[in-house]
Amino acid sequence: VDVVTLGDHVYRKLDIVTELRNSDRLVRPANLPDTAIGRRLTIVETKSGLHKAAVLCVLGQLYMRTCNSPWEAVDQLMAEIPGDVNIRIVDFHAEASSEKIAMGWHLNGRATIVFGTHTHVPTADARVLDGGTAYISDVGMTGPYDGVLGRRKDRVLHAMTTSMPTPFEVARDDPRMCGVLVEVDDSTGKAKSIERIEIAGRNTEGPIYDHDDGRPNRH
Repeated sequence: VDVVTLGDHVYRKLDIVTELRNSDRLVRPANLPDTAIGRRLTIVETKSGLHKAAVLCVLGQLYMRTCNSPWEAVDQLMAEIPGDVNIRIVDFHAEASSEKIAMGWHLNGRATIVFGTHTHVPTADARVLDGGTAYISDVGMTGPYDGVLGRRKDRVLHAMTTSMPTPFEVARDDPRMCGVLVEVDDSTGKAKSIERIEIAGRNTEGPIYDHDDGRPNRH
């Protein structure tokens, strides 16, 4: 993994704070306050060592926790990226598809890739915009699909049908890796194509990584 972009749960597990202070491969949402721990932007070399890619992420404002303007944040960071870095990747971690689509058009011709995250559900709108920006509203979750957004379906159904506090344990079965494959013109930084990826894994009987989503008043 070359870079990990984070979202609205960035500080849910406080163990990550040390890594955020020290790692140049972890990127926190750029439109959090300046006092928030972590990098707003990172630049990494491609495997060949011939090119560099800038990676950043921002949070949406619709139906999300309060944050600063994602529009101002991306404009500021785009201006800060050195001119010789023409591959520019933006993760827009947002709830509303309309806001994500608008961000795609806002960065059309300036970003190589604008991909949405947060909803866990892959969308069918992958395309290259007329300015050379690859876009998709949501790349989808990597995790177990035999549940509700990665959580055990029986637990979620109990909470929804009874309105009683219920721990949302992680589901186990039907693991899938979702993402996108983007072909880029390395001389211009423009996207040439974008393709959705969904790879099925194998079920496991081993321990799951997290029995608690960390939210208060659910147990």
